[in-house]
Amino acid sequence: MTLKTILLGACSALVLAGMASAETLTIATVNNGDMIRMQGLTEDFTSKNPDIQLEWVTLEENVLRERVTTDIATGGGQYDILTIGNYEVPIWAKQGWLMELNGLGDSYDVDDLLPAIRGGLSVDGKLYAAPFYGESAMIMYRTDLFEKAGLKMPESPTWEFIGDAARKITDRDADINGICLRGKAGWGENMAFLTALTNSFGGRWFDENWQPQFDQPEWKEALQFYVDLMKDAGPAGASSNGFNENLTLFQQGKCGMWMDATVAASFVSNPKDSTVADKVGYAIFPSKEGVDNHGHWLWSWNLAIPSSSKNAEAAQKFISWATSKEYTELVASKEGWANVPPGTRTSLYENEEYKKAAPFAEPTLAAMQAADITKPSVKPVPYTGGQFVAIPEFQAIGTNVGQLFSAVVAGQSSVDDALAQAQSATVREMTRAGYIK
Repeated sequence: MTLKTILLGACSALVLAGMASAETLTIATVNNGDMIRMQGLTEDFTSKNPDIQLEWVTLEENVLRERVTTDIATGGGQYDILTIGNYEVPIWAKQGWLMELNGLGDSYDVDDLLPAIRGGLSVDGKLYAAPFYGESAMIMYRTDLFEKAGLKMPESPTWEFIGDAARKITDRDADINGICLRGKAGWGENMAFLTALTNSFGGRWFDENWQPQFDQPEWKEALQFYVDLMKDAGPAGASSNGFNENLTLFQQGKCGMWMDATVAASFVSNPKDSTVADKVGYAIFPSKEGVDNHGHWLWSWNLAIPSSSKNAEAAQKFISWATSKEYTELVASKEGWANVPPGTRTSLYENEEYKKAAPFAEPTLAAMQAADITKPSVKPVPYTGGQFVAIPEFQAIGTNVGQLFSAVVAGQSSVDDALAQAQSATVREMTRAGYIK
């Protein structure tokens, strides 16, 4: 055996030994644009942490929720890091399913997190998830189409104005839909929008005694308004469209208006992705005339560690990197300030470079600050949450109701039948869960 062979063998052994000693973090995440961008930038993390390897499981929103919920509830241990919302975090933390994030490092600056976001991710003062981005909801609209139709977006638009404007700017011959709204079934898809819509119509999910309210006039009026609007001014196949599908339609110039998450603003205004980047205006989420509620929601996609993870220390290192101010600066250096993850840190909204590059920064912050998850409706409620109800049972109930309402958009059911079925099914589930005595 030659010296060269011996040396090559020794080097190979060292490489294999290094690979064997490296920890592999399995990260479950959603296929939204900011998360896809993060995956493309992780060499910055792995070069600084060569002993940590990353394995990504990137899923559509509804599938992600189903899989991580099943895994954490059964202690399956498939994932080291979960991408979950501020709905799940406090519920799962109280169940003991999440690890406290107490090793993010001295430079992380937890106090810089927006108070409303940090509060939604904490239980008894302890942080159980770190926010990757935060959002509320707002209107994104085509300024050129409004000008052509002789329309001006009000400072505080009503749904009556929105409905009229959507129909006026619809041009089927030019493949322009007046409005794009979520129709895909899911508690975090169409029901996020429809809950916010109904809140803005003065409705609520439950009264003070946990009785479902689908048999009340506010739900009937809101759902009928939505269904009629989608029929008159929405895209074909709307019952299959969620956040990502509507984003693509807007970027392609096929939507005159879109009410959805504020995080979308950086994608519709990015000329690399959007054909209408220089023709986008922003406005507050609508309210119904005579109702003082704009249906603001408050959401964050967050990184958390399940209690079943065997790699908690490495997982906290990654979470600290991905949700830090330094990561924000990394994105800014690669993609520009307008494309950094929004809605998590006070310092971002004090950054003049960001405010100059992102015309949507001010309306985004205003929408998030206006969201009051303790009072989602103008009527009293026994729950908290903006576009969701913060109880464990909501995930299943909201998904079931979402399927019923999506079927109406698809023309497979009527508004009255869907509401009757939603009422019956939700009463049954809330009684079984012990809320209704």
